[in-house]
Amino acid sequence: MKRFRSIRSLAVTAVLLSLTISASAQSNSKADSSDEGVAGTIEGLVRDIACPIQNKKATATSFNLECALECAKRGSPLIILTKDGIIYAPISTSMPDTDQRQRLMPFVGKYVKVTGRLYERQGAHAIAIKEIIELKNVHLITNAQ
Repeated sequence: MKRFRSIRSLAVTAVLLSLTISASAQSNSKADSSDEGVAGTIEGLVRDIACPIQNKKATATSFNLECALECAKRGSPLIILTKDGIIYAPISTSMPDTDQRQRLMPFVGKYVKVTGRLYERQGAHAIAIKEIIELKNVHLITNAQ
């Protein structure tokens, strides 16, 4: 019986070690996209990050504008939320990075088209903003709960 427990314990240890090595190898592997990113365009709502994270009912076209504006004014980080629910963090085109907040504040609560370089790392998305314009023809519901 002791021998069976020892073998089972050894097998469990081997599996755990294998998983640890595999996870370590994955974290050291190449990033999701190239270091230079890829040129691209996204469309979405400029808003604070808190609501779409905490309230799954909030979408890029149905949201509470008053809440989004108040959160932005109070310093909540700004993001671009696409129709398919992807959250893009805005970054600059320079390194070291510079704050994009003042550039985005006039667009809070507006649906925009953003061109620039797209980056993805381990499921996180960012866009180095080259140009941002409001798309006025997108119907927004701004009194959602």
